[in-house]
Amino acid sequence: MNEASRTKTVRMRIEGRVQGVWFRAWTAEEAMKRGVRGWVRNRRDGSVEAQFSGPSQNVDEMVEACKKGPPHAVVQGVIAAEAEDDNEPGFRTLPTV
Repeated sequence: MNEASRTKTVRMRIEGRVQGVWFRAWTAEEAMKRGVRGWVRNRRDGSVEAQFSGPSQNVDEMVEACKKGPPHAVVQGVIAAEAEDDNEPGFRTLPTV
């Protein structure tokens, strides 16, 4: 199996000015464009958390896109780590935690 077709799951924490700037809606739109499953949610500490599952190349593209974010976001820090796929279909926006 080549790298592009390998499935990968990554969980991210994005910090900075990332709430109130359409980050979650933008993330869901970008993930769906790339055929990536997972979820996104705000955290009470002001960060955004997301999980992406799908073809390795597409997940890597989402990680890179989140380092910049939508036009009004100011991303100051990103933590990304491999995670366990929850095998849920589609891409969801979850409640704040």
